[in-house]
Amino acid sequence: MTLVLFITLVALFSAVVSLLTEAIKKFLLGVKIKYSANIVVLILSVIVGIGGTALVYLFRGIPFTAPNIVCMVLMAVAVWVGAMVGYDKVIQMIEQIKTVKFM
Repeated sequence: MTLVLFITLVALFSAVVSLLTEAIKKFLLGVKIKYSANIVVLILSVIVGIGGTALVYLFRGIPFTAPNIVCMVLMAVAVWVGAMVGYDKVIQMIEQIKTVKFM
């Protein structure tokens, strides 16, 4: 896997995980199930990171070698970090915008 492909997939998968996390959180709130948002993001990151990378490998004809499987695991970790940082920063920005007083 090239660095460009890795970074592209991290950005794409992090956005997908953030959107899925919000949808699942709304669903869980609707059915009144207690959850930890961090665990939801972790589970989704593993599924999207490893599963998405496996699909990219299949579509591009990249063989499943030991280094590529390690990249799949690293992708899951990178997506998790990216989704957590992105989600937290977006929420923080929304809260800051709410508190800004315009003249």
